Parts: sequence; structure tokens; C-alpha cells
Amino acid sequence: MPTISQKGIKMPESPIRKLVPYAEDAKKRGINVFHLNIGQPDIKTPQIALDAVKNNTLETLAYARSEGSETYRAKLANYYVNNHIPVTANDIVVTTGGSEALLFTIGSITDPGDEIIIPEPFYANYNGFSTASGVTVVPVISKIEDNFALPKIEDFEKLITKKTKAILICNPGNPTGYLYSEEEIEKLKQIVLKHDLYLIADEVYREFTYDGLKHTSVLSLEGLDAHAIVIDSVSKRYSMCGARIGCIVSKNKEFIATAIKFAQARLSPPTYALIASEAALDTPQSYFEEVIEEYVERRNTLIAELEKIDGVKVANPKGAFYCVAELPVKDSDHFAQWMLEAFDHNKETLMVAPASGFYSTSGEGKNQVRIAYVLNKKDLIRSVEILKEALKKYPN
Repeated sequence: MPTISQKGIKMPESPIRKLVPYAEDAKKRGINVFHLNIGQPDIKTPQIALDAVKNNTLETLAYARSEGSETYRAKLANYYVNNHIPVTANDIVVTTGGSEALLFTIGSITDPGDEIIIPEPFYANYNGFSTASGVTVVPVISKIEDNFALPKIEDFEKLITKKTKAILICNPGNPTGYLYSEEEIEKLKQIVLKHDLYLIADEVYREFTYDGLKHTSVLSLEGLDAHAIVIDSVSKRYSMCGARIGCIVSKNKEFIATAIKFAQARLSPPTYALIASEAALDTPQSYFEEVIEEYVERRNTLIAELEKIDGVKVANPKGAFYCVAELPVKDSDHFAQWMLEAFDHNKETLMVAPASGFYSTSGEGKNQVRIAYVLNKKDLIRSVEILKEALKKYPN
């Protein structure tokens, strides 16, 4: 029998999606499953984006430009300028989701064997993207006790080697919801300038910041033009996960030219999704104000309910729509599967994402879960009630 590649064998399973078969089996048994495992908002997509596709009169669904249509990139650049990020259309490459943006970025700046330093816990697919490119993730651990704040600069510097090519952050963070301060971004700026590294910032949750705090983009800082790369997407901003439109933004012309070659190799992003994404840029600010108000209420509800459970420790997110909770269990992977396979409370159960998949350090996060507060407040309260009952009955 032909063999599978070592790269394929090492490719990690998604901690977010690997429990789906167990959830489907639970539903077949008549169990209602509350999904807090995945960042799929229940927020409605802006009608203006849906109408742009519905009312379109295209007669030929043709290829788009590899780097995205000029009109979309120009409009997108204007969006960034309005957010104090001074870029032009030529600084943008449109991708098929933020995932492809990361793949193109890693492919453009690394060779097999190179290293990228990432504060963990981090978005699980960073492991997969790195494995696909033959790149090693070097983790620097942030702690729930510190609310997952940026680790000390010394912790970064002792990990930098000749193979280090970049530091990658997610801001606000997935899975933690942590929002890096301007001071923390400045510290990262000094590191990458000192060691001549790239600073990659996954900023797909930029709009979702709470408690009066503001987002600081790596592209808003002076002196980082050659070093800063932003990964972005319409998925969360406009609740358009299925559109699969993202982008790379950088003022480093050599990097952008290289990324375009990767874009040309996959031909083009999807045309209808480009049309929807361009229309979405006309979404009024009131949309975001209402969405942010809703997420703040959901966050407050979730944290308050979780803090009522003995033995549960929870970080307080300042952005995105996730939080990490530490549970009184030894193995959250087993616990999450058990809730779907062997437990229900009044014919209802819960699906969460075990946090170990958001770490690359073996053994870390084994008693943690990521919870996405993407359900309404009533369902969140019920979900935590189910969690409390599950913890009582779990044969730990």
C-alpha cells in the first residue's frame, strides 16, 4: 500500500471540529446540543452583502484577479485608513479566507526548518499551517493567572535563534479573548526590529473590543513597514464565515509581490464572495455598535455564570468572543467527548473545544476548554447549568 507523507501524519486534528461525529450521534439520540465549540456567530450577515449577490446581474461567473479586484482592494484600503492604518490597494492581497492568508504568509517568509514564535494558547490551525509548510512553532506560554497577557520580553528573546523568522500574534486573541495593549505591541516592535524579524498579526477580531479599550494594529506603528504583516478576514467582522474572503496587508513590497505569486498559483478568490465582501464595507457603524453591545452582555453573562461553579477558573476576555475556562477535571478532551457520548441533562448537552489543541507544548491546557459565546444569553445560562451538572456526574 502506498504510504502517507510524514507531513500528513504530523498534521494535527482540529480540536474545534474533531468532536463533531460525537455531537451528530448525540443529536440522532434525540439530545439537543448547545454548540459553544466554534466561532460561528449567530449574528445576522449585513443585508447589504446578501443583496449584492442576490441582485447581481452577472451573466458569466468569471475569474477574479489573483490579488482580488481593484475596486474591492481600493475600498478595503479606505476602510483601513479610516481605522488609522495608512495603506493603499497595492498593499493588499485578497485571499480565500484568513486561513489562506496565513498559508501564503508562511510560504512567503519561511523555508522548511524555520521557526515562528507564537504566544500560546493560540488558534489551533496555526499548528496546521506551520506543519503544512514544514515550519516549527516555538511556543512562549501565557498564563490564565495573568489573563493571558503578553509574556515577558525575556521569554521571547531566549527563544530566538538563527532559524527564527517571525513572531505571530492574534489580537484580539483566539482562544483567549485577550486584547494586547499599545504598550505590548510596542514591546513586540522593539524585538522584531532588534532581531530583524517579521511581526505577523492576525487581526480578524479587530472590531470586537470591550470595556472602552481600543485595538492597536501593528500597521499603525511607525518604523515597521518592512516587518509588519496583518492577516484579516470578513468572516467574523460581518458574520460571513462562509464567504471565505480574507486578505494579507503589508507595506513590504517584496513580501506582497511574493504573496501574489502564491495567489496566482491558486488562480483567484471566489467572485460572488468578493462582490458580497465589497458591499459589506458599506455596513453602517450602528451594526457594529449593536453587535458589540450584544457580545459584552453575553460575555458578562457567561463569566458571571461560570464563576458560580466551584473549582472553575475563567479568564476575562477584553475582545473577540471566546474565553478559556479551567475546569476541575484532569483531561478536558475526555470530558468534552464524555458530555456528548454519555451525558445529558433533561435531554440536552454541551459541546466545547478542549484547550489542549490550542497549545503546542505537550501537557499544557489539559484541564482547560475554550468557550465561544456565540449563543444568546438564555442559551448561555442553560449551557453553564448543563456544564455544572456534568461536572458533578463526571467520573474524573
